[in-house]
Amino acid sequence: MIMNTKKGRILVVDDNAGIRSTLKILLPAHFEKVEAIPSPATLISQLEKFKPHVVLLDMNFNTNINTGNEGLFWIGEIKKAAPKTEVVLFTAYADVQLAVEGMKKGAFDFVVKPWENAKFIATLSAARDKALDQENPTIATSAKSEKSSGMFWGTSPQMENIRRNIEKIAPTDATVLITGENGTGKDVLANEIHKLSARSGKKMIAVDAGALTETLFESELFGHVKGAFTDAKADHEGKFELASGSTLFLDEIGNIPLHLQAKLLRAIQNRKITKVGDSKEIPVDIRLICATNMNLEKLVSDGTFREDLYYRINTVHLQLPPLRERPDDILPLSERFIASFNTKYHRHVKGIAPDAVLTLRKYPWQGNIRELQNVIEKAVILSDGDTLKTADFQLNRAAMQDAATSAPAPENLESAEKQVIQNAMTKFGGNLSMVAKSLNISRPTLYSKLKKYGI
Repeated sequence: MIMNTKKGRILVVDDNAGIRSTLKILLPAHFEKVEAIPSPATLISQLEKFKPHVVLLDMNFNTNINTGNEGLFWIGEIKKAAPKTEVVLFTAYADVQLAVEGMKKGAFDFVVKPWENAKFIATLSAARDKALDQENPTIATSAKSEKSSGMFWGTSPQMENIRRNIEKIAPTDATVLITGENGTGKDVLANEIHKLSARSGKKMIAVDAGALTETLFESELFGHVKGAFTDAKADHEGKFELASGSTLFLDEIGNIPLHLQAKLLRAIQNRKITKVGDSKEIPVDIRLICATNMNLEKLVSDGTFREDLYYRINTVHLQLPPLRERPDDILPLSERFIASFNTKYHRHVKGIAPDAVLTLRKYPWQGNIRELQNVIEKAVILSDGDTLKTADFQLNRAAMQDAATSAPAPENLESAEKQVIQNAMTKFGGNLSMVAKSLNISRPTLYSKLKKYGI
């Protein structure tokens, strides 16, 4: 399906006539209306008259002055006059610190001249879409839920195999069993399957099955009618009924007591439920996803989990690997969390020092991704600088010592440094000036390291 991306209004503010002429040719293919002015002198009146969704703002307008202070000033003025207008900064100087200052004042993003058309248009389009979302919040909420994904796939062979399987099974109604240690993201994977399914139009219903007390088990899953028991003052829909037409996610299914498993099996087999206090069967149309951190085969062998229930929920089995088996994913995951917590706590952490990356890669992460997220959150909040160092991470010293004594072959600092550079190259789209600035090294030093590591 070809999507129409020609929408929205953009105002270009740049004193270079050649750039204005070029953009007047380039941008109409992507925006409904394009205006360009040579200075911010008439900017406020243009905001009122033209009502742009995006302002592409040059940072410097006086000859021989390239501090960017003019651009920083006008960001504030734009936000005062038109708070929902998004500002993209435009400069010939690859100064990451200046970009950070612009973001703090409310800029959407930062583009360095000369630009690469595809990335340039992608940045402006994203800014426009955000502005349009603010005009249509209902549509925006729906669009974001369609586009956003909490799933981080990484590069490990195990995760790549799971991803390929998800592409095959998500469109079907096949029952899925997700297993893995605590903190590996079983709930996130369940959401991803639902999002890619034909049932994504309705909310997935999630239940922590292991937390249900025996007295509430049937009522919570199957519902009850008024007067079924004391305090049942009204009819109550259970999770099976609420999930009809959608996906039911039963987390921690291995913790359900044996004598309650028969009732669950009956509902799954028949796709019918009977509310507590009622005799009428209600058909339910669900897609079932279950998850556990327990070894269900062993539980079956021990006689504490029904074999027929195990095979009923195990049409497709996905085993999420622990984070310690995905060391190459630790840095990109950390950077993802840093970006999130920068926004949440109004911090400006740029990255992680190479020696700290090595520490994170060697740490055993017994709590997996959830533990990593918690460690990064604390580090972002408590760090004094813009680069996280080993001392910023509150790690379990006993676990670190165990990892050090059990590690078969220690990594060296160079491997960590190589990964940091590779991630910076990806983050800044190969812009060497931006990469060098973010790593706090000179361009010649960066060239040398790129050659050394074959990047």
